[in-house]
Amino acid sequence: MSLTIYEIRNNCNLARQAMTRARNEHFAFGAFNMDNQETLRAVLQAAVKKKAPVLIEVSQGEVDSIGLDNVRDMVTNYKRKYGVEMYINLDHSPSVEAAKAGIDAGFEFIHIDISQAQHDATEDQIIADTKKVVEYAKFTGALVESEPHYFGGSSNLHTEVINYEEIKKTFSTPDGAQQFVQASGIDTFAAAIGNLHGQYPVPKQLDLELLKQIRESIDCNISLHGGSGTPGHYFEEAVKIGVSKVNINSDMRVAYRKTLEEVLRDNPSEYAVIKLMDKVITAVQTVVESKIDMFNSAGKANLV
Repeated sequence: MSLTIYEIRNNCNLARQAMTRARNEHFAFGAFNMDNQETLRAVLQAAVKKKAPVLIEVSQGEVDSIGLDNVRDMVTNYKRKYGVEMYINLDHSPSVEAAKAGIDAGFEFIHIDISQAQHDATEDQIIADTKKVVEYAKFTGALVESEPHYFGGSSNLHTEVINYEEIKKTFSTPDGAQQFVQASGIDTFAAAIGNLHGQYPVPKQLDLELLKQIRESIDCNISLHGGSGTPGHYFEEAVKIGVSKVNINSDMRVAYRKTLEEVLRDNPSEYAVIKLMDKVITAVQTVVESKIDMFNSAGKANLV
């Protein structure tokens, strides 16, 4: 069932209020990737149990597989059935056209990431394309997120060690963040402070002092991508500093695959796939619940 423009604008207005609430009350929205209906159910069940507001997010791979309108309808149907506070984030949208399609579909959060598709894109090009999305988003009120350069890693289980000397070269700076936010007009700045896409053999380390400086330099929302594999105390401090959104994907994917492999080994003669998924969903739900606790968002939902 398609949403009316009134419903879309109302959802976007509620999303803006929610991000203000997150910053004022020092919690962060977990932005959890939806690979399929099972992962959506896992996030939903965790949100219901924890009474936490959440973002369901899809990147281009999930969009190509599931479809923007299908994602919108599935989330809307679950929201209406269970009364959860849940919004949709289009993550790492690789072009202006793709971002506009997410806005048209009624997504409340849009992350435009030109450098993801074009690693050598200049900051001027990124700003110009981001401004186009910011302007287009005014029609619905969707919140726009971006960053001035490529953010490394991938949402997978990595075997290589983290080269922090290389990663530090791409860290955000307070002045750079301020200039980018002012030039682009975004609602949310994706900060790079040691966070990195994917899960690695060693825990990630976040530069919280740098985060404080960035928080003081800009007045918009701050997000952290690449939250998987990060010790919880970093998130606990980050939300106190003023992070309002943390992206989680790889931790969920690893739990999903490892549990599915275990279930398949234990049930070699079962071919009704639906009967194999309860344990998988529970494993992913456990990951989501643990992140909700780290983000201080349990009990923070506006229930309807």
